[in-house]
Amino acid sequence: MGAGDARTDFHWSYTDEPHATRRKQILAKYPQVKELFGYDPNTKFIVPFWVFLQLTAMYLLHQQSWPVIILAAYCFGAFVTHALVLAMHEISHNLAFPTPLPNRLLGIFANMATFAPHFSMFQRYHMEHHQYQGHVGVDTDVPTRTEGLIFTNMLLKTLFVILQPAFYIIRPLFVKPKSPGFWDIINWVAVIIVDVIITYNFGVKAAVYLFLSIFLGSGLHPVAGHFIAEHYVFILGQETYSYYGPLNLITFNVGYHNEHHDFPRIPGSRLPKLKKIAPDFYDTLPSYTSWTVVIWRYITDPSVGPFSRVVRKGRAGRETKEEIKDD
Repeated sequence: MGAGDARTDFHWSYTDEPHATRRKQILAKYPQVKELFGYDPNTKFIVPFWVFLQLTAMYLLHQQSWPVIILAAYCFGAFVTHALVLAMHEISHNLAFPTPLPNRLLGIFANMATFAPHFSMFQRYHMEHHQYQGHVGVDTDVPTRTEGLIFTNMLLKTLFVILQPAFYIIRPLFVKPKSPGFWDIINWVAVIIVDVIITYNFGVKAAVYLFLSIFLGSGLHPVAGHFIAEHYVFILGQETYSYYGPLNLITFNVGYHNEHHDFPRIPGSRLPKLKKIAPDFYDTLPSYTSWTVVIWRYITDPSVGPFSRVVRKGRAGRETKEEIKDD
């Protein structure tokens, strides 16, 4: 891995991403890990709970003052919405049902309480993030060179963190644009109809609460620390980082990120079991216990910024039904 300066260029790697290799090693030593593969039937019950909770909060708040709505969106709605966002991440791997169709429908249902339609398109891009981790021009989770050149100091990096939800929506349109597919259109129509119904019946404040919940909760917010923690390089040579802290309880254990990338067919609820089965592979890897500290370090450390990502020479990514189904 090239040493480089994270403030002026990415960390270039000339080897494959580490997860496929570690997956083979773990399966060879602990074949019982395969018993963790499959879907979690509890997800289909957890998602409606979070949807109901967020819509109930929206109803109770729709006549409150703007300061109350903003505070509630940051202190409550952001956590609920992020739970739904990470539910959609789980569902994008087809880990709620054994077949793709009910997973897609549940993903769109979860999306209906988060204001911004994005589940279907996220699923398409996220499969490529797993298959082509760090490949320039394919993995849209990696910031662009323009982002790296602009957001270079504490103030600008703070702005970068705040605007993360915007970058995740806009960046793919420039890096690897995709034509909308059938499910993208269904997703957009369903969420927009719900947004219109909510605005018409409960007013602008209700819609703003839902919007602020996802915007604030995906930016400068403790639960959004996973966006930085997962793949930003804080220790040279380490490409993916896990987080073992309490916020895993509402985020489908997305903090177990090395484990997730090693075995994307294991649902989040079983990733702690994977770590217990193979401690010799995971206990020695650098990890976090606080996403808030990760955000603070990202902003204040002058050697860390958007360029602090491991990248590889891009491949012409392919997208097939099999990849979306089985990663």
